Amino acid sequence: MTALLLLLVLLGAWQLVVAVGGYDALVLPAPTDVASSLWTDRGLLWSNLGPTATEIVLGLALAMAAAVAVALLVHVVTPLRRAVMPLLAGTQAVPIAVMAPVLVAVFGFDLRPKVIIVAIVTFFPIAVTTLDGLGSVDPGLRKLLRTFGASRWRAVRLVDLPAALPGMLSGAKIAIAVAVIGAVLSEDAGGTEGLGLVITQATNQLDTARSFAATVVLALLAGLLFAALTLAERRLVPWAPRTRPRGGTPT
Repeated sequence: MTALLLLLVLLGAWQLVVAVGGYDALVLPAPTDVASSLWTDRGLLWSNLGPTATEIVLGLALAMAAAVAVALLVHVVTPLRRAVMPLLAGTQAVPIAVMAPVLVAVFGFDLRPKVIIVAIVTFFPIAVTTLDGLGSVDPGLRKLLRTFGASRWRAVRLVDLPAALPGMLSGAKIAIAVAVIGAVLSEDAGGTEGLGLVITQATNQLDTARSFAATVVLALLAGLLFAALTLAERRLVPWAPRTRPRGGTPT
């Protein structure tokens, strides 16, 4: 309820600024103009939402799988940490404008290069939080498993992986915004559909309201993905600590 009230206040302030400041709709459309575009262009926005959502979901899934694999390898083979982590951090410094043309040249203009770009830009935060989760296991618990004759990989499966799951999901939630940006930029650099392309075309056509409307749809998509990951976290890792509201029970 508080979030809705805050949103209404912000929209009201936005509408007032546009009305009082006399801004041209080409520069700053009013919320009413954006709402009108959301309705008028609903077919265009809806048809391009699917490709963008698919790119983000598949890219995040690929990044999560790769991040868990690499984090496990670095966790088990400790000397690799100093060699691998700086290289992984370096991948985040490669601009999408550089990656996209190369990937498009290799894979074409289909879904694959966009999914790969989303996976690349979201891989590092997921890998880091997963690795932190793997390192949070109580050494005494590992020692107890060895006492019962558990192999190293059996201990990883029974203890380390469950401990890493909350970190992996938290990293994925952190990476959602980056995933959205990666998908939009990859569509702009080499795409034939998607909300990123809608934004670019609307900007070139000076249809700022449509550009804002596509951005609103992207924000809603990011919110839905965050909610889905939060629900998955509650279902998959019920033992993970939650934020405790003041005067209430853990959420």
